[in-house]
Order: sequence, then structure tokens, then C-alpha cells
Amino acid sequence: MKILVPVKRVLDYNIKARAKADGLGVELAGLKMAMNPFDEIALEEALRLKERGAATEVIAVSCGAIACQDTLRTALALGADRAILVSTECELQPLAVAKLLRVLVNREEAGLVICGKQAIDDDAGQTGQILAALLGWSQATFASQVTLEANHATVTREIDGGLETIVVQMPAVITTDLRLNEPRYATLPNIMKAKKKPLETVTPDALNVDIAPRLMLIKVVEPPARVAGIRVATVAELVDKLKNEARVI
Repeated sequence: MKILVPVKRVLDYNIKARAKADGLGVELAGLKMAMNPFDEIALEEALRLKERGAATEVIAVSCGAIACQDTLRTALALGADRAILVSTECELQPLAVAKLLRVLVNREEAGLVICGKQAIDDDAGQTGQILAALLGWSQATFASQVTLEANHATVTREIDGGLETIVVQMPAVITTDLRLNEPRYATLPNIMKAKKKPLETVTPDALNVDIAPRLMLIKVVEPPARVAGIRVATVAELVDKLKNEARVI
């Protein structure tokens, strides 16, 4: 069975995001980019499944600018067998990405898609669910534990009330939560080997997919600065301020 893992190039999570001066996006120029942390977890789970003999090949896929090749090379260094870049400079929204992935899943005859539950840049959290609907596959979201059997997967998922364990029929789309695993680090020998692994580049037109945006971005604004705290002299003064000056945060 082949496992397809979508990976997204995002602003490194250690860097504070800043809105552009015109309010039409997030400033990325000159800043460090990295693989989406949830996608790292998805890739690690796919690699572990392959190591346990549940899969024969792990394919990393990224959609976006040519710079996404760096993210795919990282995926190859971590252990993915090969990579596919859908190269475009156009804005890609979750529906467009899901359509591109659907074509690649069918072309590669993958039996499982593991992706992060969300990307830390837009926090949309939609691509996995949309992809499952387009494919007509089972889906299990927010997975914190995954066990594969011959024709089904047992997935423990995190919900508001705690943990829920479900069984889904294969093929399936699984989205990963933070506590599923701890991603490995790429070793220097594997980084060197990754340079020789196949990385295919295709375009949305070649896949016959319409990626035109369906949503319009109006404005990006940063959250208001946190107001400095104050020191009160008595409990009575504290209670008075809580009653009369407290704001909903």
C-alpha cells in the first residue's frame, strides 16, 4: 500500500507573524520557512507504518511555489521515498489543494492519505475532510493513535470530551493531532541521500484541475497589543476593578 502525505511550507513556528503594511497578507520576505508541524507528525506516522510493514511506499506532496522543493527535500531526508511538487504561484485555498491531491491519489493508487489536521498559517483545518469527501473515502480526524489492519484502521481521536476510538474502512484519510508521535530528525547521511531521491514537478494545468480561489481575503490584522497589568493595594480595590473594569479577553 502506498501512503500519500501532503506537506505544506509555512512560516517557522518560532517566528512571530506580522501582517503586511497593506493588510493583504502575512509578511514572509526574508523570514525562515519550514514544514508545517502537523505535517511533520503525519510524515512520521507514515514512516512508522512503513517500518512496521503496513506500507510499501511513502510519497510526500506539496502544492505551491518552487521554493516548496526545500520542504519536499526535508521530507525525503526524513525518509519519504519520493516527492511530488504541484508548482504554481497562484493562491491555493483548501478546496483547490484537495482537488489537486485527489488527482494525485488516484494517479498513484494510494491506499491511505495522512495529513496534518491544520496548517499553522491559516488554521483552516479543512483540506483532509474535503479530500475525503471528494474521494468518497472514510475519514478519521485529530488522530492521537493509529493502528492499521487488513481492511480497516482503528483510530483514537481527541475530542472536547476526551478521547474517542473509531474504526474506519480502508482506504481512508487520517488527519493527525500533536500527541500522535514525536517526529524524528534528519541525519546528515539521509540529507545527502535525499538529493538523489526522485522529486517530480507538475502543474495544475497538467493535472486538469481548476485552482481559482473561491474566497476573497478582505484584510489581515494583528491582534491588539496586550494591556499592561496594574498593582492594587487591597482586596476591595481588586473586587471593584473586576466588577467595573474587567473586559472579556
